Amino acid sequence: MELNTFIVGIYFLFLIAIGWMFRAFTSTTSDYFRGGGNMLWWMVGATAFMTQFSAWTFTGAAGKAYTDGFAVAVIFLANAFGYLMNYLYFAPKFRQLRVVTPIDAIRMRFGNFNEQVFTWSGMPSSVISAGIWLNGLAIIASGIFGFEMSTTIWITGLVVLLMSVTGGSWAVIASDFMQMVIIMAVTVTCAVVAMVKGGGIGEIIANFPVQENASFVSGNNLNYLSIFGIWAVFIFLKQFSINNNMLNCHRYLAAKDSKNAKKAALLACVLMTMGVFIWFTPSWFIASQGVDLAAHYPEAGSKAGDFAYLYFVETYMPAGMVGLLISAMFAATMSSMDSGLNRNSGIFVMNFYLPILRPNATEKELMFVSKITSTVFGIAIILIALFINSLKGLSLFDTMMYVGALIGFPMTIPAFCGFFIKKTPDWAGWGTLVVGGFVSYFVGFIITAEMVQGWFDLQPLTGREWSDLKVAVGLIGHLVFTAGFFALSTLFYKPLPEKRQNDVDRFFDNLETPLVADSTEQKKLDNKQRHMLGSLIAVSGVGVMTMALLPNLFWGRMIFVFCGVIVLGVGVLLMKAVDSKVDAEAASETATQG
Repeated sequence: MELNTFIVGIYFLFLIAIGWMFRAFTSTTSDYFRGGGNMLWWMVGATAFMTQFSAWTFTGAAGKAYTDGFAVAVIFLANAFGYLMNYLYFAPKFRQLRVVTPIDAIRMRFGNFNEQVFTWSGMPSSVISAGIWLNGLAIIASGIFGFEMSTTIWITGLVVLLMSVTGGSWAVIASDFMQMVIIMAVTVTCAVVAMVKGGGIGEIIANFPVQENASFVSGNNLNYLSIFGIWAVFIFLKQFSINNNMLNCHRYLAAKDSKNAKKAALLACVLMTMGVFIWFTPSWFIASQGVDLAAHYPEAGSKAGDFAYLYFVETYMPAGMVGLLISAMFAATMSSMDSGLNRNSGIFVMNFYLPILRPNATEKELMFVSKITSTVFGIAIILIALFINSLKGLSLFDTMMYVGALIGFPMTIPAFCGFFIKKTPDWAGWGTLVVGGFVSYFVGFIITAEMVQGWFDLQPLTGREWSDLKVAVGLIGHLVFTAGFFALSTLFYKPLPEKRQNDVDRFFDNLETPLVADSTEQKKLDNKQRHMLGSLIAVSGVGVMTMALLPNLFWGRMIFVFCGVIVLGVGVLLMKAVDSKVDAEAASETATQG
């Protein structure tokens, strides 16, 4: 444990150094919340990818892979599909909105009242999601360091809060890129080791324990394969909607122009597609070996499967790898929790505090309030994580699915449909949320498994079948009733007042107007990003390679060398991408002016 603690400590110091180095980039609220809209595609793509990636991937999702095989991969393939649609159409449109927060776009499209409705209705979902991510991180951390779960949640939550509040978006997004490189290097290595130990992916799949009439693809505890098919189809529709609507346009608001936003989406798509076949191989291997995680982690109860990835790393990887993995998980969860901290803080400050409470507030005041607000949200997230931990009978996987289907999805409907259906009254925005709330309540608290069994004359549903079907029913309800309400609102459309019509016209004009950033100042900033981040990643690569000195067998030492070479190589490539001509021209201009 001492070795892993030391590695995590060093890693935290490195993250603090990133925040310190990038502090000069943050002087305004636009810098703090979206990097001033000046970032290159590879940084934006990394943070878009990492936003959907946290310790939950290695806990709740890994536990689902351990029990039900390939089924969990559907969610990540659906995410990849969502990013593909970003690349093909939505990402450049999002950047062309030319806003600081997603709610700014809601205000232009649906008016000031909807700005406040979406400001306050969106916060619970993102705070709960962040609490789930923090709980997943605490599962891993408590398993490694041996602390009690609630203590671990407080410690890890406060550490993540400190990093997120003090760093701003530049530091967060810069660290996202570094975490992406390190996590991909580490997980690729783990997947390779799992395949070697398991005799290849074919052998792992062949030995995966499945019940009668079940398969590796669909998973266990299913009497009706059609339920899995229905769930998969609607998961694709849900992730498509969640990844392609105004409320989630924040992923691309930091890009310097339309072209960089598009390339960022392609990077996120490629990484997510690769991840499906990398992240879950260790869990599949553990299951194929017949490992009883409940016996190894009796205190976890029904959540023992969430420890699958941790068990693999502790059992099959060399000493020191656990520390490196938990370090990257901390940072990955920090980037995901940013949606519950930095993003919510930005929405509160820019869409409520500034327009409603303090219209004449200075930038200095807004920056101060932003950090205070982030702190409040951080404490709320910690309390949510503690509550989720108390729900011993509910898995992290099911929790995440319910939150997405019953809380997050309804909000995306007006934010998505508003892109394409132009002639709607402003009340269509908040009205759709009200309808969505009723649908979610009905599905979540009224409909029961027994009711569904009676409607369709089914035999008793397994716990897994009802969990999947409940998510699918919620999504079907929202597509039929919630989206249907928004579409029907066009029947009540009347010409808007001139000021409102101007805002709506500006919204759609922005969508169709490409954004190009090609000034000398922007090129200098591009070089600064490449050089600073390239240097940091190269140093971290060397640090990973030095872990080969740890007392391991030869193959274990070579694993660290392999990981370090991957990370170092990315850093060197970034430094080589620096355009020396731009720096030379800038130096010449400075000399001439002098």
